[in-house]
Amino acid sequence: MKKLKDNHNLGALLAVVGIVAGLLTLYFLADTYNTVISTHFSAGEWEEANTVRFVYAVLGWLGIAAGALSASVLYGFLTKRPWAWFWGAVAATILLLAGFFPMIPAADSGLPVPTLIVFALGGIMWFGMLIIGGIDNKLIALTFVAGLAYVLTFIDGVAPISKFQATFQSPADVSSATDAFWNGMYVMLQQVNWWGAAAWAAFIFAALKRKSWAVPLGIFAAIMSIVGGYPLGIYNVTEVGRFSMFLPAPIISTLLLVILLLPGTQRLIVGQHDV
Repeated sequence: MKKLKDNHNLGALLAVVGIVAGLLTLYFLADTYNTVISTHFSAGEWEEANTVRFVYAVLGWLGIAAGALSASVLYGFLTKRPWAWFWGAVAATILLLAGFFPMIPAADSGLPVPTLIVFALGGIMWFGMLIIGGIDNKLIALTFVAGLAYVLTFIDGVAPISKFQATFQSPADVSSATDAFWNGMYVMLQQVNWWGAAAWAAFIFAALKRKSWAVPLGIFAAIMSIVGGYPLGIYNVTEVGRFSMFLPAPIISTLLLVILLLPGTQRLIVGQHDV
């Protein structure tokens, strides 16, 4: 691994991977966009179709921007700039999200999941950039788990979009005080989760740069994910009678919150004298 540290040739190759992943994001999402929407609509899941209309577009914009950022990273490696690996990690973090989530509505519809390729390329690029940057293995492990929280918290911000539409469009469903309350909760917690996801991403970047504010940012991200995820998950358990997929994000965030409060973790991130 030490031989790969500051390997500009490998970094340039990984940057090209990021450029390709960004272009594939553009192609795959444009190619599957209307197919996924129409399939959900034909199945009577009009609220899911509307959600795909919005979320696919957001992820497409992000993935394409990550590909463009990878071009800057390529320039950085070719000119041996010290910042190249970090911004490569940023681009890869965005590509992981852009590649992962679109697989869910596609798989739910029984359709192919081509963005798995984007996700895989993003993962290769992410780990590669951290190795080139000489990041400690323990910090790679910590930021990897934070990456799971980042993706899952984003997903917890997507489902409320569908649930809000379904209850809002059917007045009879919100006739009771309980239903009306949860209709309001869906719209309130949707952005809480997306802010939490953004905060987890920012925490990863801050931790990789050993910034003193990484720990409080991580605490903020964890609390946002906890507040945004547990109410949705617990209520969803009462609806479906089984474990809710809303729960992994707040559970992982709870574990990360405990880990971040440990002095050893703080020393790992910001160093002995900053704890």
